[in-house]
Amino acid sequence: MLVPTANAKAAGDEPMISISGQAQGTTYHIKYFDQQNRNFKAEVDSILADFDKCLSLYRKDSEIVALNNSNRSHHFRSPYFYPVLNKSKEIYEATNGAFDPTIMPLTEALGFGAKRTNPELANVDSLLQYVGFDKISFNADSLIKMKAGVKLDMNGIAQGYSVDLISAFLRSRNIDRFMVEIGGEVVCSGNKNGNLPWTAGIENPLKREQLFATVKLTNLAMTTAGNYNNHFTRNGRVFNHIINPKTGSMEETSLLSVTVFAKDAIMADGYDTAFFVMGLEATKQFLSKKNDLEAYLIYTDERGKVSSYATKGIKKLIKEIPNP
Repeated sequence: MLVPTANAKAAGDEPMISISGQAQGTTYHIKYFDQQNRNFKAEVDSILADFDKCLSLYRKDSEIVALNNSNRSHHFRSPYFYPVLNKSKEIYEATNGAFDPTIMPLTEALGFGAKRTNPELANVDSLLQYVGFDKISFNADSLIKMKAGVKLDMNGIAQGYSVDLISAFLRSRNIDRFMVEIGGEVVCSGNKNGNLPWTAGIENPLKREQLFATVKLTNLAMTTAGNYNNHFTRNGRVFNHIINPKTGSMEETSLLSVTVFAKDAIMADGYDTAFFVMGLEATKQFLSKKNDLEAYLIYTDERGKVSSYATKGIKKLIKEIPNP
């Protein structure tokens, strides 16, 4: 999880507005500088409510639930669905299927859907026939399922897009200095005060409510995936929410958290999930060939010690915090 640190208004600077609220089953915090001293909470809440009606799996009246319950075809009702689906396909292809929103049948069967189920009873092999982008066809207007049992889970990318939507709204109101954080996913634009960048924190994956590092951000998005935020124990076994869509298994990994930095949050959000599936070494190799992404990885080394890895482009912006 990303934790935005406190920001103070500099003397003589334009007013900094702070708004917060709840959305998508989590919280949001937004700070921005505005000479007109406008408060956009009502508009932000309206955008996030509409977004929730489109892509929330926990709302029975959402568009994604309607699509999942349909047999074959679905005509998009919201402007939000296609951009998320299109970006998902891009990341799916770039990561050889490590990120795949058609994973929903596995998500449900393994106990991470809206209804809690027993993962020990899941028939994973039979469900893999519904997983993969070759099981759907879509354009800007509609989606067609190749099999009736295909279902989508956009939780691995949708929240990032919601951060981008709020960022775009602020820019449409001529706000260019802001920090938008929703559920720990962040976009920072411009500088905070003078030439000082915004500061965000990366949570310690083993000591909740403590920071592992801080990072200076200007005109950058930042999201995190971890194997510590969404898991449960049944009969002494720990089940983790990050599932390999190609095998259907919740595989062990040395990674504890993956923080990705990109030009927008939708890209960072999709890739942080993919990297967790890919694992430490494959992720390092992938990043060495990708010049539009940076990452900070926290993992357990071969001696059982918690270690970190930062790509060259972000390393100088990160400050690790000593923990007792």
